[in-house]
Amino acid sequence: MRPVLFVTGHVAADRAGAFERLHERAGIELALYGGRHLHGAPAAPPPASVPHRTIAQHEIGRLVAAGGHRAVVAGTGGRIALPLAWRAARAGGVPFVFWAALPRTPRTAAHLAAVPLMRSIYRNADAVVTYGEHVSAFVRAQGARRVLVAPQSVDNEFWSAPTEPAPRRDGRFAALFVGRATPEKGLAIALEAWRRARLDGTLTIVGEQRARGTLPNGVVAAGAADPAQLRNFYAASDVLVVPSIASRRFVEPWGLVVNEAMNQRTAIIASDAVGATAGGLVRHERNGLVVPAGDADALAGALAALAADRERTAALGAAGAQDVAAYTHEAWAQAFAGALDRVSPPAGRGSVRS
Repeated sequence: MRPVLFVTGHVAADRAGAFERLHERAGIELALYGGRHLHGAPAAPPPASVPHRTIAQHEIGRLVAAGGHRAVVAGTGGRIALPLAWRAARAGGVPFVFWAALPRTPRTAAHLAAVPLMRSIYRNADAVVTYGEHVSAFVRAQGARRVLVAPQSVDNEFWSAPTEPAPRRDGRFAALFVGRATPEKGLAIALEAWRRARLDGTLTIVGEQRARGTLPNGVVAAGAADPAQLRNFYAASDVLVVPSIASRRFVEPWGLVVNEAMNQRTAIIASDAVGATAGGLVRHERNGLVVPAGDADALAGALAALAADRERTAALGAAGAQDVAAYTHEAWAQAFAGALDRVSPPAGRGSVRS
């Protein structure tokens, strides 16, 4: 059976297992063109079990045109990878699946100039696979017809495993922020909220952060952490704070730290700009609290409320562990394989394309 060509910049560490599952189901070949966009996670070597090649973006069109693939998948990364893959697939009559991440169009000159092309892709792709229902609603509004959700996933087995050694707790309220040093991740909002909340506890910052001024009382900058260390931070925390804000050039597509933390029964406080909130994983008063993006007072109030009611906080964390159990690599791969079967069924199986 001819493989599916999956065009992407990198294999991020948290996606390796998902690609392995998809290869088992659909038979894929990864075309990796590199670039700066790392999906918010470190790049990892491609899974040994998945065929792959490294390719320059300008070569993607020729690769698609050469044939040998029963379908082509591409997302929004890269400057020219998507249009080249799309146009070559259309010219060669190869089914094309668009992997859509964004629930709105960023307001940069480059993104706005690409709107006509993107609308054509949304309307004419053989299928569109999205990060969640928030993205599905957006692409349908752009004219997409065959839309499926592949739930954003992490390695739940790893992230839910008991931590070793057991995390140290001193009984005080423990909040956690995990993120990069970019304004859109909302660290400044988190620090201001913590300052206003005046809590007896700690807010730990994990990630490569640039120090700016004196940190508020109770804030600890822990620096970067490897996955096992980060899992320990989740287990030691009552709540993960995800205060992302949208900007002209940035939209938080999901926020996989939410999935990771939920696996350790950590409650979530997330802004309404976080994809995991808009996509339905974070649910207000079910497994966390949702606050308006950029609103330090609202975030401070949410922190204070959970600090004052630890039993409620624990119940939110327990519900999160139940809810995230459905967001698996297998579920992601099953949804993607279903989309591929619709547009290009493997040999010997009848077409179910609509």
